[in-house]
Amino acid sequence: MSDNRIEGYARALFEIARAEGNIDTVEAELYQLARAFESSDALRSKLTDDQIPAARRQAIVEDLIGATAANTTVQLVSLVIGSGRGRDLPAIVDKLVRRASSSKHLEVAEVRSAVPLTAEQQSRLAATLTSVTGKQINLKVVVDPSVLGGLVATVGDTVIDGSVRTRLDNVKSRL
Repeated sequence: MSDNRIEGYARALFEIARAEGNIDTVEAELYQLARAFESSDALRSKLTDDQIPAARRQAIVEDLIGATAANTTVQLVSLVIGSGRGRDLPAIVDKLVRRASSSKHLEVAEVRSAVPLTAEQQSRLAATLTSVTGKQINLKVVVDPSVLGGLVATVGDTVIDGSVRTRLDNVKSRL
């Protein structure tokens, strides 16, 4: 899909969530769903298969997140999937997250960790990233077992890689 369409969807979803008064919740839920969508071939296949009727794909979304996500989140994802734009869901969500962060004068910081971080760890990490980058941070944590340990933080074009995988690769290359 063209960048203009992706931007249009992101803008529309943002405006709907903001009008509903739950942009922070919707943004967080959509971000986690987009990361799950990217990492699951089975989910991506089911939600983007044009042979499956749109109503069935929408029912899959409702079954998957309906019980735990905000109603607005479910409806927005269902809208994207129902309109045949499932393949673009991660790109749409990423633009929505940047738009929501920008509206609060925050910079998105994606942090990949092998294990979930506690609220206290996330708070300390956000403070550290704010100190290092000089920007107020909207922290997005993604659990990524390939990291093995440590963290990989991306803030704009800056990547801070403190992962065990990178350290092991560096040791390996020195040997």
